[in-house]
Amino acid sequence: MSEQLSPHMRAYVERAQAFAPAGQDLQARRRAFLAACRACTGAAPAHWRIDDLEHEGVRLRLYKPQAAAPRGGWPTLLYVHGGGWDLGSLDTHDWFAFALASRLQAAIVAVDYRLAPEHPYPAPLDDCLKAWQGLRQGRLADDLCTERLIVAGDSAGGTLAAGLCMALRRDGEAQPLGQVLVYPVLTTRTDLPSMSEHAQAPMMTVEGLQKSLAGYLPDDANRFDACAMPLEAANHQGLAPAFIGVAEIDPLRDHGVAYASALSKCAVPVQLVVGRGIIHSSLRAFGDDEVEALYDRMAKWMAERFESQP
Repeated sequence: MSEQLSPHMRAYVERAQAFAPAGQDLQARRRAFLAACRACTGAAPAHWRIDDLEHEGVRLRLYKPQAAAPRGGWPTLLYVHGGGWDLGSLDTHDWFAFALASRLQAAIVAVDYRLAPEHPYPAPLDDCLKAWQGLRQGRLADDLCTERLIVAGDSAGGTLAAGLCMALRRDGEAQPLGQVLVYPVLTTRTDLPSMSEHAQAPMMTVEGLQKSLAGYLPDDANRFDACAMPLEAANHQGLAPAFIGVAEIDPLRDHGVAYASALSKCAVPVQLVVGRGIIHSSLRAFGDDEVEALYDRMAKWMAERFESQP
């Protein structure tokens, strides 16, 4: 598989895998993931303010420009981190907000949702919904807009971001202006072509995915819950417009491709971007041309969605 990767992508994989612990102890894996993420996290943007908050027991991190907010408040992105539902925290994913700082004039609220297996579905989604409601109700900060809102997530966070939109539809509540899903998990099915084509891809294997799913969805019935696995929904009508970014060399590639098709069939606007030659988790592979282009297109799409709301 490594022969398909560019030198830059191979170097990224080598750096990331250098942090992998020898065994499968969960706490060791969590510490290793934090170290790997911190190693690729640059300095905080000088023109941004960063504050840690708590809302109804859910820890949040607010990133926003230091400049005065525009009339109506900062458009805001609710960001849900990846990590297989059992790894990650506010401290592992600063890099995502930092990467958008020079690309997007908006605030970002990151969610420190409870992790599986200690807290399986629906606990992580419930925490995301609490954060969303706090934003909608104007309870997180006075200078955040309560209408110009987008939800985003990568990998397991993409599952939760899409699941949040499903839960809002279920509850008869307004959708975000958009949903940004980067290499998301959207079904437990294994019959999608990329699941066999790239079963042993760097940074994401089908075996590893199955272990993560077992922790997140220990009750098999939840594997068909549309809020847990959004591709399993009977229909996809009335959901937020979507930006879906997938990695070409990733078993999850066709999750995003299939979801884009399902949304399009229900007249939901979708922009699908396939990152050529990139792998799962490569949003952290800064400096790679394809990765930087993905960030650029993602930020442009979000800016346009924010501008669509007067």
